[in-house]
Amino acid sequence: MPRSIWKGAVSFGLVTIPVRVYGATEEKDISFRQVHAADSGRIRYKRVCEVCGEEVPFAEIAKGYEAADGRLAILEAADFADLPAAEGKAVEVVQFVDVDQIDPTYFARTYFLEAEKTGTKPYVLLRQALADSGKAAVLKVALRSRETLALIRPVGDVLRMHTMIWPDELRDSAFAAPTEEVKVSEAEVAM
Repeated sequence: MPRSIWKGAVSFGLVTIPVRVYGATEEKDISFRQVHAADSGRIRYKRVCEVCGEEVPFAEIAKGYEAADGRLAILEAADFADLPAAEGKAVEVVQFVDVDQIDPTYFARTYFLEAEKTGTKPYVLLRQALADSGKAAVLKVALRSRETLALIRPVGDVLRMHTMIWPDELRDSAFAAPTEEVKVSEAEVAM
């Protein structure tokens, strides 16, 4: 059984559904370690400053943002203090949309929503209402300290939540379109 990564509530109108969120996918890649072939010792990476050549302890590492023109701004904790907090355990549904209106290209990660004991009836009610109407719920949620868009849709007996990328995070696809006009016949399309 996977471990819950988030616990909170989905709400819309007067309905609140306490839920737990579980990752729906797991990587099956093989991971290798870099080792010294002569004695099997593990290879470690050191944080070395490219200016002075000294190894830098983690506590002395700052966040820096490099602008396109090469200028560098070093940011401190105070610079992040005024940003909107990406926290909270209650998630408000922004709107309900037709499932086919959402381009799957915007899906980032998929999660399963499990109802807490007290939320079973509203969970089933939401799942059934979404399935019957062909709708999905769009919401903003803060997972792992970052606020993101998400979509909740019914799949079988469970609600799936798909975190989504923001529209400005999707690259423009114009470069991939054919540059010349190509004619295709009806027979070719039929095949």
